[in-house]
Amino acid sequence: MLWRGDFQNARQLLQAMARRTDRKPKKPRKPAASPAEAFHLHRQAQSQRARTLAMLLLPFDADFGIPLRRAPDVRQACIEAYGPAQEMSVVSLRELLGLIGAHEWRKKGVEIPALGERIHPHYGVFSPVRGEYVTLVAEAPLPSRGISLAFDIGTGSGVLAAVLARRGISHVVATDQDPRALACARDNIARLGLAPQVEIVQTDLFPEGRAPLVICNPPWVPARPSSPIEHAIYDPDSRMLRGFLGGLAAHLEPGGEGWLILSDLAEHLGLRPRAELLAAIDAAGLRVVGRIDVKPQHPRAFDDTDPLHAARSAELTSLWRLAVR
Repeated sequence: MLWRGDFQNARQLLQAMARRTDRKPKKPRKPAASPAEAFHLHRQAQSQRARTLAMLLLPFDADFGIPLRRAPDVRQACIEAYGPAQEMSVVSLRELLGLIGAHEWRKKGVEIPALGERIHPHYGVFSPVRGEYVTLVAEAPLPSRGISLAFDIGTGSGVLAAVLARRGISHVVATDQDPRALACARDNIARLGLAPQVEIVQTDLFPEGRAPLVICNPPWVPARPSSPIEHAIYDPDSRMLRGFLGGLAAHLEPGGEGWLILSDLAEHLGLRPRAELLAAIDAAGLRVVGRIDVKPQHPRAFDDTDPLHAARSAELTSLWRLAVR
């Protein structure tokens, strides 16, 4: 449906559509036979909901202006997400509201206690609102005193590279292959005054050379993402996790450590058993030096109405300290 009326009325219509979509069925559904089935049913319901709500469309002028009464000025938010405007087009109202939210997050930033500063996520780049993994990197003991080089694999917003730099590591090489993430990391590193210490490199996983510390916080659920932001959470066949483990030994200096920061939610959902992770570590010629666990504090971990509550309430995020055998 292409909406030509009042913008605020379109928002009300979308809210009504969402309420109807979220209405519980009169006939209770059959309980899932396993956590994995519950996850797949949940993802299927999310996909169907997103597809339905995306059917309400709004027109764009050639400069991303919205030619509707009471429409906000969203031109800057759209430029940040899409790049410069070129021609008239249409957009899903649901997506547009997401762009507006991302623009506000980018302006406001996310407070990072470990830095005493804010990180400003860009559209399509994972926001570090789950602070437990940042705290793990900020507090874990370094492999040795006075290390001067570290690699941050899949840097995203650049938050972990910034934490390592603030811990006194003089040269941090932060990698990513997503142009959005690279731009976001460069912006945050410059904003924090850490550009002399942190080098941002576009590559798939590892940069050239070896380092005494190599860290990675890969997506933690082996499933297919359905939007750009979900690439930070969902990783088909654990591609990034396996790539990191498989290449780590070749990029560690003797006596160095690889830090794998990973949630065990996939284990509680029955999507990747712990034995599979341990086997991948062993097959890569690595051994576990130690592990530091923390309980996530995000709201979903305490929401007993969430379809995946049993798995989320048992979730741990761990920093695995790995070394070459």
